[in-house]
Amino acid sequence: MKTRRYAVVLALVVVALGSATMSAAASAAPVWKFNGTELTGNETIVGAAISSKLTIPGATTECAHFLYNMKIKNSAGAGSGEITELPLYECTAGATCSVTSITAESLPWKTHLTTVGTSDYLIVEGVKVGIKYAGAECALAGTLTIVKGSAGGVINNEEQTATFNKTTFEKTGTSLKVASSSVEWNGLFPTEPFEEHREQKLSA
Repeated sequence: MKTRRYAVVLALVVVALGSATMSAAASAAPVWKFNGTELTGNETIVGAAISSKLTIPGATTECAHFLYNMKIKNSAGAGSGEITELPLYECTAGATCSVTSITAESLPWKTHLTTVGTSDYLIVEGVKVGIKYAGAECALAGTLTIVKGSAGGVINNEEQTATFNKTTFEKTGTSLKVASSSVEWNGLFPTEPFEEHREQKLSA
């Protein structure tokens, strides 16, 4: 009986320690920092994609100019923000389709930081992009194509970039779709502070 009682007590201790560890891990979220100091208040960061491609069934779309404006802050011990502007210019869609218009809709898009494994990620929620295609042989011509969902990109603090691709989507459980069809997004985005912390190094 005594041995059994000790075993039960030991099991309870193990469960309690495991719960405490899981709770600590769950509460540890990345925050925005400038030159290693945690951000207080708000800041605006901007950037232009070094490369960006939306692989949509029927029309792989690339934009020569893919800009963004994101307001960031730390709230409840975690980094968050919202994308307020996302102009897209000079977009092409292969040999059979042309892009007559492309617009980021339903802005602002909410963002937040999270950690998966040993890497920090930027999650973008409420993504919605409307695209109109043209072309006699373009399967998507004549209707408004809507890309919707969420996106997760891995953060590189040394390079001050966020990279979005199939792997980062899988790691973060995010996805983009046109109707029921999956859309793959490959993009590399640098970041640059625009206001008070200009010329300081941004990290998560």
